[in-house]
Amino acid sequence: MSGVMKRMGMIFRAKANKALDRAEDPRETLDYSYQKQLELLQKVRRGVADVATSRKRLELQLNQLQSQSGKLEDQGRKALALGREDLAREALSRRASLQQQVSDLEVQHQTLQGEEEKLTLAAQRLQAKVDAFRTKKETIKATYTAAQAQTRIAESFSGISEEMSDVGLAIQRAEDKTAQLQARAGAIDELLASGALDDQSGLARDDIQAELDRLSGGSDVELELQRMKAELAGGSGSSQQAIEGGDGAGQNTAPQQTPHRFDKP
Repeated sequence: MSGVMKRMGMIFRAKANKALDRAEDPRETLDYSYQKQLELLQKVRRGVADVATSRKRLELQLNQLQSQSGKLEDQGRKALALGREDLAREALSRRASLQQQVSDLEVQHQTLQGEEEKLTLAAQRLQAKVDAFRTKKETIKATYTAAQAQTRIAESFSGISEEMSDVGLAIQRAEDKTAQLQARAGAIDELLASGALDDQSGLARDDIQAELDRLSGGSDVELELQRMKAELAGGSGSSQQAIEGGDGAGQNTAPQQTPHRFDKP
């Protein structure tokens, strides 16, 4: 049972992979990858902006603390000048506390400044990669589109495309039906001529007309034979005389044969 389930799972994955591969458009995949890179670049830039904002906030705090430290120093000097050593000592003590805060903020400021520089450099490198990917993406898309168009044109010329295959089948069917109808019409004509079928239109020839047509055809054959003999015997002049003589003979022979045929009964 375990082997059967594994085999079924493999077959399902294979068919799903084939269906996905058939449905996948490389151009859409490239566009999606480019969009994800742009989103990543946007996040990096947002990170740079956040670090820069934090750094700027620390700078403002440092300026305030340094201003307060300078003010306490001035107050301590004035108190000492007035003989208030206790006030001067208190001012200097507060100033020392502020200086410690200033030192801590300066360390944080340097750390944020280093992080900002790193993120800025990373954003610049990522921007360069995104630009290069965009150029390559457009090149690949153009090449793929051109190859796809060439393939469709080649398939159309060769007749293996679905559309042209349907057209080719329709043409073949039309040709087959036409040939079948022509063959049927020829067969019917032969059967009518041989008398195997009756002509229902009432236009069939009687025996006398058929005999007349046969004699007329035989006369034409005799004339053609005499003309060819004349050409072989003496050239074009003799041929013309033979034809003229044949015409006269034909005209004289037909009236003699016809009365003889009909007078005999």
